[in-house]
This record gives sequence, C-alpha cells and structure tokens, in this order.
Amino acid sequence: MIKVSPSILSADFVNLERDIRALAPAGADYVHIDVMDGEFVPNITIGIPVIAAIRKITWLPLDVHLMIDRPIRYVDDFCKAGADILTIHLEADTPENTRRALEKIRANGVKAALSIKPKTPAEAVVPYLPLCSLILVMTVEPGFGGQSFMEDMMPKVRAIRGWIEKDSLDCELEVDGGVNETTARICTAAGADVLVAGSAYFKAPDKAAFVRAVKKTM
Repeated sequence: MIKVSPSILSADFVNLERDIRALAPAGADYVHIDVMDGEFVPNITIGIPVIAAIRKITWLPLDVHLMIDRPIRYVDDFCKAGADILTIHLEADTPENTRRALEKIRANGVKAALSIKPKTPAEAVVPYLPLCSLILVMTVEPGFGGQSFMEDMMPKVRAIRGWIEKDSLDCELEVDGGVNETTARICTAAGADVLVAGSAYFKAPDKAAFVRAVKKTM
C-alpha cells in the first residue's frame, strides 16, 4: 500500500495548525517535518518545540526528517518531543555515530530511519538496514522545497528495494523531492512505498483528490 507524507515545509506557516489538521481528512498517512540547521544544509527551519506542539494537534504519525549535523546530539530530544519516525542522514556524521544514533532512536521506541543524498551510493545504506524501519532516498538536493525531481535516482530506489525484499526486512522505502502525480508513478514503479509531497500537495486545489491519485500510482 502506498503512503503519502505531506511535507509541511510547503504549508502556510501562518495557518500551520489548520494545514496540519487537514492532512488526515485528506487521506495523508504521515506528517513529514523537515528539520534543518543551517549547517548540514543551507537553510534553517523548525526545531524541537515545534515538533512537540504539532504532536498535540494530530494523531497522524510524525515523520521527522533531520537534516542536521551530528544528529546523535539531539535524537533523544526529538523522540521525546513526539516523533514516530526519526530520520537521520548518513552523511551527517561518522559511521560509528550513525549506528549509535539509530540504536538510540530504537531504544526510545521510535522507528529509526536513514536518508541518503543524491550523490551517496545506494550501497552505503546496506550496513544499517537491520536497524532501520525506513530508508529515505532524496530525489532532490536537501535544503529547500520546490526543486525538480531527479529521475536518475530510481536505480538507487530499485537497488534498496531489492535488498529489503531479499532479507525480508520490515522496512519502508520513502522518496522525497519533486513528487507529484506524474513522478509518483515513477517512484512506485521503482519500489517506493512512502512518498513525500510538498508543494504539489499544498498547491493542489483538491488535496484529497491529489492523495487518492498518488496512491493509485501503484
């Protein structure tokens, strides 16, 4: 089953509560929350207090994507703030600290997830797959919304799907970046089962119809 995780980076921040409360009635499965620190990526967004506030206004799982340097410093705090899925970037720290961070997330009872940027090879996730409940493949360079979809990332998605199925892992495969009704079909054909949609979702005149269309791409 395809899941849709709208990225609130593209929401109306003046009316953020309204936009978040509207996600579940529209058929969304997760709330995708991009956390950026201005170091790992050249942008700054939201932090731990906002995650805690969002937790109070929706029952949807919070799909928190940390685009921050050395995330091991903060994973406990983000878990306690209410993340249901907590994604760290493989490129943000040493292999040892990446493994430790994933283990800390799992110890908090939160689903541990790992993301890779476009230039990172698919093989880089293999040592961490047994620790992950989700792998996130970026189909844009992380840091800003509204970028164009990179279809050349699909071999990476297919490779990771193959490893997940080979070892019968309970691990979702998410794609983030430039997802719309057309590119969603490309992603699901490659093996993705969770799709992050930002501007395409929030600009859709009928958001429920958009979600239904994306879910039918399988």
